[in-house]
Amino acid sequence: MPTLLIPGVLRAEAGGAARLEVTAQGSLGAVLDEVRDRWPRLERRIRDESGTLRRYVNVYVDGEDCRRSGGLATAVPPAAEIQVIPSVAGG
Repeated sequence: MPTLLIPGVLRAEAGGAARLEVTAQGSLGAVLDEVRDRWPRLERRIRDESGTLRRYVNVYVDGEDCRRSGGLATAVPPAAEIQVIPSVAGG
């Protein structure tokens, strides 16, 4: 079962959880569709209104940047770890 690793800044959107197990497999898009159904507030922080990844959020599947490996079509194996990392701005 794939596991979604949630950073501290987004945990409130996931009921305080640091790790979420999802049943969806196959693609990152399928996983995020399940996130939308189960944790809609979290999904809105990851994808925009058109369903694409927000540009300030980086998503990695087993350590690989999904933007370089197929975006929402990135393959998600059954035991994958998916990390969601929002960009940090500062000055």
